[in-house]
Amino acid sequence: MKNGMKKAALLLGAVGEMGVMGLSQAQESSKLPALGANMGQVSVSGLSSGAFMTAQLNSAYSASFMGAGIMAGGPFLCSKSYGFNANMDNAINACMNPLTASVAPDGKKLFAEAVKLAEAGKIDPVENLKKQRVMIFSGGKDKTVRPVVVKQVEAYYVAAGLESGKTVKYQEIADAGHAITVNDQDASSCSITGTPYVNNCGITESSAILEHIYGNLKPAATFLSGTMVRFNQKEFIKGTRSSMSEDAFAYVPKSCETESCRVHVAIHGCQQGYKVIGKTYYTKTGYNEVADTNNIIVLYPQVEPKNSAPFNPQGCWDFWGYTETDSQNKTFFTKDAPQMKAIMEMVSRLGQPRSK
Repeated sequence: MKNGMKKAALLLGAVGEMGVMGLSQAQESSKLPALGANMGQVSVSGLSSGAFMTAQLNSAYSASFMGAGIMAGGPFLCSKSYGFNANMDNAINACMNPLTASVAPDGKKLFAEAVKLAEAGKIDPVENLKKQRVMIFSGGKDKTVRPVVVKQVEAYYVAAGLESGKTVKYQEIADAGHAITVNDQDASSCSITGTPYVNNCGITESSAILEHIYGNLKPAATFLSGTMVRFNQKEFIKGTRSSMSEDAFAYVPKSCETESCRVHVAIHGCQQGYKVIGKTYYTKTGYNEVADTNNIIVLYPQVEPKNSAPFNPQGCWDFWGYTETDSQNKTFFTKDAPQMKAIMEMVSRLGQPRSK
């Protein structure tokens, strides 16, 4: 993650050989199933560009979420910090590696812009944000998206009416580089910034985020019971400029075959899609183990590098406008954004009644 940011049976119920990180998985994509999920218990989290996408989803579609986790990313509308003209320069110089605190985004001002967008009907009413629970993580040694940027996520949500240290929490892990952190000796060392951007820092951020959003949860599973579903996400993508991969993934705990489960959307960062690092993000970041024992379906949408239009060589989610076709009428931060619309349609599919 550098600066600049086919048909298989759906094996629900068919559990293969399991281990701590092992699970049954279709090798070819099928259709994302309707599972009758609880649409009142949907949350989202992400790392780096996935964190920026999380901030966008959680504000644009605030009526659909009960909470969010933002790891090494900035606030909603970050790339519109200067002159409110979103572009790559803003994304890099304000939202990732600002030279001084004065160049960093201002969460309170960005919330004021969100209010205007809501009044114009381009995003959901900002009043929905007051009901949310938000967890924020930053790495003290992160030079890709510096803590001075991440801290402004808290300022944004405080402006929205959340209470600092309670409904919105910010935690800085002093030794962490730019990565999602886990408690796993096999992961990269805590302070580095490098592929696959999964670092052993003694704390599993995904678990802490889910606990903060949903309250007291059962301990994470040692052996997984469920199925990793590989599905074709193309059916949810409109247009040709999304940079989204053909396939995506969803972890479905055994209990969710018959029960109405919660849904958590886990959004990878730059250079973390399956086309780049394989299954690491959707199997080794701790989400599935917590989800397995707490009736949570985890959706892992995927984006991939593109060296042609839309230009996205690092495989990042769009938080500055690379998916746009009209530079004068940007929509990537609104409910019309192609990536966000695709993700929300996937969530909606999970909530549809099961086929009988």
